[in-house]
Amino acid sequence: MSFPVTCRLRGMALVKLAPVSDPALTVRPASSDLDRRLEEHRRELTGYCYRMLGSAFEAEDAVQETLLRAWRGYERFEGRAELRSWLYRIATNVCLDSLKGRERRARPMDLGPSREPILENLNTLPEVTWITPIPDPEDVAVASETIKLAFVAALQHLPPRQRAALILCEVLRWQAIEVAELLETSVASVNSALQRARATLAQSNVSATDPAPQLDEADRALLARYVTAFEQYDIEALTSLIQEDATQSMPPFDLWLRGRDDILTWWFGPGIGCQGSRVIPTVSANGSPAFGQYKPTPEGGYEPWALQVVELEAGRIVEFTFFLDTAALFPLFGLPLSLDA
Repeated sequence: MSFPVTCRLRGMALVKLAPVSDPALTVRPASSDLDRRLEEHRRELTGYCYRMLGSAFEAEDAVQETLLRAWRGYERFEGRAELRSWLYRIATNVCLDSLKGRERRARPMDLGPSREPILENLNTLPEVTWITPIPDPEDVAVASETIKLAFVAALQHLPPRQRAALILCEVLRWQAIEVAELLETSVASVNSALQRARATLAQSNVSATDPAPQLDEADRALLARYVTAFEQYDIEALTSLIQEDATQSMPPFDLWLRGRDDILTWWFGPGIGCQGSRVIPTVSANGSPAFGQYKPTPEGGYEPWALQVVELEAGRIVEFTFFLDTAALFPLFGLPLSLDA
């Protein structure tokens, strides 16, 4: 068996997909061509599984399991359906199996109100599994609004089959009859699930149909000013860049902050160890700009501290997410695990 098993997470997810009924996808591949044909679907399947599971690493595992099952079961496939829809059926079952009997992934703001920016409020919750970021692909357009951290977090509030129906219909633009066949249910059941899912998402103020924002030159200039201001720890410059009601979170800590004053109070209080950091731009995450932050070390170099994911709105920074699991995330985003002075 020649099917490749290497992990190639970076840049493989989150594309805006053609409908499943695309006739170009109905050709049954020859067995000798199977590896290539399966690999052609890896990127889009990763985007689907990420939205289902809320973890880049779990999504890659799910896709790998999907492709392995497809390889092993190909002789039973016999071209009776589109290869792509068959793979989505397998991926959906893999995700549904993975989601059985476990708590949903979350962001700190899903668990309670913002709190005072003091060290005593900084706690980890080991029983909570956090949503993790995923790199955006470098060579294709990203359906960025439906991969935003807030949208992915809102999806986790949906029951798994309802979640699958919404992603397939409203993100990937499948027809209800196609989703009904995949989920082995009726069209009426799919439409009912969609109605309930939309109502749940509306409570989180997100929608699969929201337009995807694009960075313009003014946004890029703002981000450049932010990098300079953060590296210089310039409170006046930072104040001018951060929106008054901005938020900050720092998984795996449950503390999150609301308001520019509280954010800066943290940065210049308990977070003062970040002063003198280097901030390195990297591939965007979940449709938003991302940076590797490196704190200075006593030896004179810099060590990884956080993957910063920054959200912009109306010419200001409105949200910071500092992901602190750098050992896992920095390699995923192509960031080195140390910097020289």
